[in-house]
Amino acid sequence: MKTLIAVGLNHRGTPQDLRARFAFGLDQLAGPLHGAREGLGNPDGHPEVLLLSTCNRFELYCAGADPGLTESAIAWLAALGRVSRRELERHAYVLESREVALHAFRVASGLDSMVLGETQILGQMKRAVREANAAGCLGATLSQLFQRAFSVAKKVRSATGVGAHTVSVASAAAHLVCRPEGDRTAGRVLLVGAGETMELVATHLAKRRPGAVAAVANRTFEHGRRLAERLNAEAMPLEDLGARLPEFDTVVACTASRVPIVERHMVETALAVRGGRSMLLVDLGVPRNIDPGAADLEGVCLRSVDDLAALVQAGSQSRIGAAERAAPIVDAGVRAFAEWVERRQAVPLIRALHAQTDAWRTAELVRARKRLKRGEDVDRVLEALARGLTRKMLHGAMAELRNANHAESAELAQTVTQLFLRCPVRSPLTGLAGEPGGPASSADIVAFARTRSTAAEETPVPQAAPAARAANASRG
Repeated sequence: MKTLIAVGLNHRGTPQDLRARFAFGLDQLAGPLHGAREGLGNPDGHPEVLLLSTCNRFELYCAGADPGLTESAIAWLAALGRVSRRELERHAYVLESREVALHAFRVASGLDSMVLGETQILGQMKRAVREANAAGCLGATLSQLFQRAFSVAKKVRSATGVGAHTVSVASAAAHLVCRPEGDRTAGRVLLVGAGETMELVATHLAKRRPGAVAAVANRTFEHGRRLAERLNAEAMPLEDLGARLPEFDTVVACTASRVPIVERHMVETALAVRGGRSMLLVDLGVPRNIDPGAADLEGVCLRSVDDLAALVQAGSQSRIGAAERAAPIVDAGVRAFAEWVERRQAVPLIRALHAQTDAWRTAELVRARKRLKRGEDVDRVLEALARGLTRKMLHGAMAELRNANHAESAELAQTVTQLFLRCPVRSPLTGLAGEPGGPASSADIVAFARTRSTAAEETPVPQAAPAARAANASRG
């Protein structure tokens, strides 16, 4: 029986600096995926693994046969983030079985996001599935879990409108940039980064204040140039950031860098060159892209992705009502997945039954071919083949019925009836109980099994008559 677990950290219960230790771009997931699969494996095999990494969450999903999978997963995550297990457990959530499905379906539907109903998470989950599949880390359980999550998300969005008029982190950042505060205005805006989130920020800025973005700086110059052309802005090499920082009133940063790109001393120098004119720094990166120490400088307003949460949640009452309407859809999806998992528990037994019946069939065919080569009558050989298969298939059930005590016999007889007497075929038992042609009672079935077993033991398998053998030999 497989264990299904999820261990995660998100924006609700985990400080940004701790989340930053588990931040990986899509192109960085292959190593951790293989590390998790190997690190959580045991002599019985390797578990299925998927990692979901976004600005606001890091989650490890696992499915495996190891009953200690949860403990192993927590230990592996602590090592990955280079934090103590105690520190990780203070902030992490651990889910098992149905809880995992409920959580995954809510995440895919945007119901667990900082921005209730946002759609970006669905695309991120789909890319996480593709990465895990490409790394060979997905199996039947996690594949089924996430395909059902995507289906539930589609139903939730179409039936409830939970994503309608959603305020995203990107739009909240644009709102913050364009909102006058004291003597500060947006002025000239510099975008540091050219990824998916920054493209969304740029789109919202272009709608609110066309021409506000003066330049785009990016590590890969070509990517930055494409975004800059869209905005009719300048493409700037990232290496020029320190020298040109004083030119800009607002800096929005969102890159995959694991260390700050905008350092405190760079901002301090820029302020001096600007003659004390204030600057707005908006850091959407996880890990941080702007040194948090810059917030201590006079004239600097620094906002992080967590600071945008209040803006994002404002006016969300209509989306909360939609989220409540989504609950029955999510619950139905969880029940359907749980039923699928339950059915999967029978797969090993089904495989074992197929293997056993194949072995019986092979043994009887070998025996039949030998008898045919000896020249025995074909009809008699076929009869013996059928009888041999029948006896093998019924032996276990007959033995259990014959040896059952009174307390067990009724339930056992009911099980045997369900397994072997489902087809409407008349048998010697028909009419033994109740009206003619009616079903047999449990006692009748048990008594018949005992009689039949005794008769089978006493009846030898008929052999072909000498004349028949001679006739078959002459035909051969």
